[in-house]
Amino acid sequence: MEIASKYNPAEVEGKWYQYWLDNGFFKSKPDGREPYTIVIPPPNVTGVLHMGHMLNNTIQDILIRRARMQGKNACWVPGTDHASIATEAKVVNRLAQQGIKKTDLTREDFLKHAWEWKEEHGGIILKQLRKLGASCDWDRTAFTMDELRSESVIKVFVDLYEKGLIYRGVRMVNWDPKALTALSDEEVIYKEEHSKLYYLRYKVEGDPEGRYAVVATTRPETIMGDTAMCINPNDPKNTWLKGKKVIVPLVNRVIPVIEDDYVDIEFGTGCLKVTPAHDVNDYMLGEKYNLPSIDIFNDNGTISEAGGLYVGMDRFDVRKQIEKDLEAAGLMEKVEAYENKVGFSERTNVPIEPKLSMQWFLKMEHLAQIALEPVMKDDIKFYPPKFKNTYRHWMENIKDWCISRQLWWGHRIPAYFLPEGGYVVAETAEKALEMAKEKTGNASLTMTDLRQDEDVLDTWFSSWLWPISLFNGINDPDNEEINYYYPTSDLVTGPDIIFFWVARMIMAGYEYRGKMPFKNVYFTGIVRDKLGRKMSKSLGNSPDPLQLIEQYGADGVRMGLMMAAPAGNDIPFDDALCEQGRNFNNKIWNAFRLIKGWTVDSTIEQPEAAATAVKWFKMQLDKTIAEMDDLFGKYRLSEAMMAVYKLFWDEFSSWYLEMVKPAYGQPVDKSTYLSTLGFFDALLRLLHPFMPFITEELWQALEPRKEGESLMVALIPEVAPVDNLYLEDFEIAKEIVGGVRTIRLQKNIPNKEALELQVLGEHNDHFNAVIAKMCNLSSIIRTEEKAAGSVSFLVRTTEYAVPLGNMINVEEELAKLQDELKYQQGFLTSVMKKLSNESFVSKAPAKVIEMERKKQADAESKIKSIEESIAALKK
Repeated sequence: MEIASKYNPAEVEGKWYQYWLDNGFFKSKPDGREPYTIVIPPPNVTGVLHMGHMLNNTIQDILIRRARMQGKNACWVPGTDHASIATEAKVVNRLAQQGIKKTDLTREDFLKHAWEWKEEHGGIILKQLRKLGASCDWDRTAFTMDELRSESVIKVFVDLYEKGLIYRGVRMVNWDPKALTALSDEEVIYKEEHSKLYYLRYKVEGDPEGRYAVVATTRPETIMGDTAMCINPNDPKNTWLKGKKVIVPLVNRVIPVIEDDYVDIEFGTGCLKVTPAHDVNDYMLGEKYNLPSIDIFNDNGTISEAGGLYVGMDRFDVRKQIEKDLEAAGLMEKVEAYENKVGFSERTNVPIEPKLSMQWFLKMEHLAQIALEPVMKDDIKFYPPKFKNTYRHWMENIKDWCISRQLWWGHRIPAYFLPEGGYVVAETAEKALEMAKEKTGNASLTMTDLRQDEDVLDTWFSSWLWPISLFNGINDPDNEEINYYYPTSDLVTGPDIIFFWVARMIMAGYEYRGKMPFKNVYFTGIVRDKLGRKMSKSLGNSPDPLQLIEQYGADGVRMGLMMAAPAGNDIPFDDALCEQGRNFNNKIWNAFRLIKGWTVDSTIEQPEAAATAVKWFKMQLDKTIAEMDDLFGKYRLSEAMMAVYKLFWDEFSSWYLEMVKPAYGQPVDKSTYLSTLGFFDALLRLLHPFMPFITEELWQALEPRKEGESLMVALIPEVAPVDNLYLEDFEIAKEIVGGVRTIRLQKNIPNKEALELQVLGEHNDHFNAVIAKMCNLSSIIRTEEKAAGSVSFLVRTTEYAVPLGNMINVEEELAKLQDELKYQQGFLTSVMKKLSNESFVSKAPAKVIEMERKKQADAESKIKSIEESIAALKK
């Protein structure tokens, strides 16, 4: 196979991806092998690839490719999420551009438009993932609203309802006035806001002195819904208000003063306005004291007829106007700047309204109990484990889950209302009709008499079943696939959805399979720009991933992301990392071209230096394989990648190839050549999960391959025993080489000029051939006394000298040595001062004393060597 002079990712990536697809390497069917399963966190069906997806899917692909190369039956299931709120908003916007309102359409007509949108835009993100090299089993692609998944969701709703875990009731919910739907507590993001605290005057009814109570509030626009004022019975400053009635400013409604310990005496004036329809705590007071509840808001956040004033105005416009009107009426005591936390909708980023609403809820206490222990006991392992505390805190403080949404796009709630009141819950309309006839005793009921609930289920109510429903484990609980692939192996996700998704999948896993849904959860960090800001469309600081791939190649981008991506920590992303990744591609490419450019002569013997190099690199390779195994076991993927990166760049390219490459124009012996190809093959296997494209290209070119062969399904090298002592000795040899090279550099001695190396002290001759080759030495000799005019250096406690004769300026060299001697003598004096200090020696740990004595020995050895060099130069 002809290899190009430069690596061009564009020529390689599409070609090999298609080859993998054509040969079915991504496909998985149950067999006798150990399964390794990952389910993709389903991206929004209308989404496009961003840097967070890139990171998450790179990590998943690394894990799945490595498992495949370990001989496991690797199955990575892709799919998308129907994203009720986001998708419905996009469809409503598109219709608005065509002059159509959602309210003008029937549900069926609207859903037709929504499915059209899904077919048009859905799945773009999955196609984009192919560019990254994602090796998903695309034949298994699922959608949370496809037939199997929809059937599973409805089945689970009915089951939980029949178990008494799902109920319907009026509760205070988080209302999104833009999306026009209820939200769960987890979908509310609290942000610090620069607000105002308004102090309002509530006149006391019938008070001859015209006295008033002052109430502090951040939301004066809600006074139209006030139905009481509350004071703390233990608050001496407000005792005078007990039993009184006050008048709501501007509204002129007379309301009672009630007493409850709930009121914080220290906040504001100690008087609290009670608006049961628009505050969760006021709602509880309203229930306790049987107060009327006045809902003053329309669903879109404008004032309703019930408000009486400012009808039809937006809530925030009313806040500005009411401030002016209260001032004008003399009913505003004062206004102060105030910092407070305001809840925003996670989806639409508008402030939510607490609202009394009839919704469907799932009781969470039982589900939280079954899902807490497996994580706390490490049956399911979190990486990094710090997220266990976050998980525990949420589980121990869990509230019932509001699962209904006032939307049309999604799984419609299978509840059917009866003409005389009440409802039935059933998987199908036909079954509902049967139940309705039975419940009412009216056999003449028809489908038209029943009215199905208009609401749909929260999107997370489908994705919490994802690891089970992908293998049809709800509809067919004992099928071959669910029994083989479940529980899945690893989940890779962001910590921001630990409650939305991770916790709920664990609940569903134990409720419906009696088992964990996955064994390990790897939490990625958040991708940030180099200034530390979260990447977002609004800031314009997120690069287009596809453009990055075009510029640096998929392998370069994957490498760049992983260089900065330790588990659970944020990723400071910079394009320069992709450039480093691309440079590494070029390094691998050029090393391959160098090796393939050698002429092989099978008649020549293997030089001693090459034999030593082969033995050393085999051990270095085995050591890295063991290190990578250990790091993968701890989910330290970035470090595993850096281990093979350093092995290739530092040990293989900078040392091994230099040790074995033949002299210019000379052939290489066959034994060294074959060993080098073997090492290159092993390196490509280790690198493949991180950099699939370049490694496949070079592996195919390494030797003739048959059609259908691929590095993707080749086995990863296995761990072998390592002689660490041998490797340590070789590090000393490297230091010797470094010492000689430094002398060449400092004295401007060309590499082609052979030098002699003198050894004074202990030395391992085993590596002499390598040292001689790497330094171009004519000889390595042991001596008691170094030659006159030599320059020496120390490696550990052994002195090495290079006689330079007339190659050096004696006076300059003497001046340098005198300076170095002065420095070392000063250093030795400071060490001796410490060691002669009785207080230090008696109190310092043994290790510290040992370190100081080692410094003393090193300094004394260096001083002796410098003094000898000076004496030799003066001869």
